[in-house]
Amino acid sequence: MAETGRGRPTMNDVAAAAGVALKTVSRVVNEERGVNEATAERVRQAIALLGYRRNDGARVLRRGRTASIGLVIEDVADPFYSLLSRAVEDVALGNGSLVFTGSSGEDSLRERELVLAFCARRVDGLIIVPAGDDHGYLVPELAAGIRAVFADRPAGPGLDVDTVLCDNTGGARAGTAHLAAHGHRRIAFLGDNPAIFTAEERLRGYREALASAGLAYDAALVAMGTPQQERLHADLARLLALPDPPTALFTGNGRTTVTALRALEALDARPTAAGGIAIVGFDDFELADMLSPAVTVVAQDPANLGRTAAELLFRRLSGETGPAERLRLPTRLIARGSGELPPP
Repeated sequence: MAETGRGRPTMNDVAAAAGVALKTVSRVVNEERGVNEATAERVRQAIALLGYRRNDGARVLRRGRTASIGLVIEDVADPFYSLLSRAVEDVALGNGSLVFTGSSGEDSLRERELVLAFCARRVDGLIIVPAGDDHGYLVPELAAGIRAVFADRPAGPGLDVDTVLCDNTGGARAGTAHLAAHGHRRIAFLGDNPAIFTAEERLRGYREALASAGLAYDAALVAMGTPQQERLHADLARLLALPDPPTALFTGNGRTTVTALRALEALDARPTAAGGIAIVGFDDFELADMLSPAVTVVAQDPANLGRTAAELLFRRLSGETGPAERLRLPTRLIARGSGELPPP
């Protein structure tokens, strides 16, 4: 890039280099009519020589928009949220917008700080995977015209906003029913923190499936909490030591499934092709189909979740009105082997 001596080159620099008026440069940069081709080519050559870049921030601010949205998720390192984030970015890019992303770490205060920081930067809209259930702090922002879509989990009481969810209850019901259909009568449930909306919904589906199969709910077969190795190892050791231990497990999310498999390996109780405890997990995960036996899962589509939320947000930003929507996306059961093992 040519040295201008005062930072980034401006349209004035381009105009001087091309020997044209500032208005001519503006027309070429903004692809407007009224400039003959020879002059336009001279301007483009000057732009290339100087390395000039249009100030899109100033341009969109003049139009009352910042061409950016904020995305708050649980953890950007989680594969589920990585896929969701990428889908949001793809939709945003197609709409000429950038995405600011932050991880709440399941901390409601952190969620609030991130959302308000994005609002302070005048993002046009927000996609929020909430960590808490008190979203009164958003009321002034919504009243000021910002658009918001909640994804994966709903907003707290009193906030009527667009929401995109997965069928957590139906998916858990299908996974548990699948184990019951293969003869299991002692089915354990390993879930996430019960304060999390998705964990509560999946526990509900588990209980509904038991009732439909004529099986009694046994609280001793349920363990819920953060999917940490030490906790799950202790939970599984307790379950396997019961006088009437479970013959099958339904795990409430991908991280829980992976951690449970590691704990079962350490307990010398991992399912094998020859038999052992059966497992169905909620959420697909990388290499699930490569294990032996391959892991049967209830798969949701995080990319579709992110894409649907982003498309809904940009429709609102484009002027679509109407009552808040609550969309629920389907799940599908993928039978691979671990969920089809019979009881011993």
